[in-house]
Amino acid sequence: MPQLVPFFFLNQLFYGFLSLFILLIIVSVVILPYILKLDIVRSIIVKF
Repeated sequence: MPQLVPFFFLNQLFYGFLSLFILLIIVSVVILPYILKLDIVRSIIVKF
């Protein structure tokens, strides 16, 4: 079924971008504040 090939590729591309976007949201909401908090705590510990 060659006529379904473009839709298949478009689907793969769409879900790829969707998963990348969700991963970016998870990283920016969960992992970045954690790293920032660790950095702040580390700088406070180093100051004393």
